[in-house]
Amino acid sequence: MASDTYQIYAVRYAHNERQARENFLQGDPHDTAPMPLDYFVWAVVGESRSFIFDTGFDKAMAQKRGREFLRPPGDGLQAIGIDPASIKDVVISHMHYDHTGNNDLFPNATYHLQDREMAFCTGRCMCHPNLRRSFEEADVTAMIGRLFRNRVQFHSGVDELAPGITVHHVGGHTDGLQVMRVKTERGWVVLAADASHFYANFEQMRAYPTVYSVGDMLEGFATIRRLASSLQHVVPGHDPLVLQRYPAPKPGLEGVAVRLDVEPKG
Repeated sequence: MASDTYQIYAVRYAHNERQARENFLQGDPHDTAPMPLDYFVWAVVGESRSFIFDTGFDKAMAQKRGREFLRPPGDGLQAIGIDPASIKDVVISHMHYDHTGNNDLFPNATYHLQDREMAFCTGRCMCHPNLRRSFEEADVTAMIGRLFRNRVQFHSGVDELAPGITVHHVGGHTDGLQVMRVKTERGWVVLAADASHFYANFEQMRAYPTVYSVGDMLEGFATIRRLASSLQHVVPGHDPLVLQRYPAPKPGLEGVAVRLDVEPKG
């Protein structure tokens, strides 16, 4: 594996049953077809350096939010051979509870996020209950604590974290949401996180209902399409189809983790 290409793993840790109408802005109220959410953390593994993209939530948060908790994200990472204590870089797509919890899981990591996201989750927008409902005070204060311990690196717009890895601000879902573009043997893969919860959001250009800026979300769909080598190189943030389209890294991990740097099935 060349030094500027990476393996990518999606590790599932939680699940939530939903109907299709709940996953699209102004969704058809009669569309009661099941369209559940899966919850993932992502590992980007290189020859000499590895990154974690988002950190998930724990069992207590699953109970608070009414989510089905399948396993601690740290256990899923251990199952694919990653020791959380060895990770030096964690990239946070945005500060919602399901992407930035487990605050003690990566004790030796620097956290990477956009300036705009930190401003968003500590600024006047959080005066509005509807905008702050997906944030947790403990996660925001934990990030501030890391800041004062020199464990946060901020980014503005587009930035290169390492050869073959860039982050890109897209906003939309939150003001400072960023996606991660990764060079692999099969081409440029975009880890979209909540820039697109499902394949259907970006494929059909239909916004997800939890949104700060609809215009930015729709432009974000166009951005992730442009950054990826093809539509098959975009990985949405919560779609159970990801587990169907990509293979498990080894026998016994079906339903737990998949490899995203290899060609999807079918």
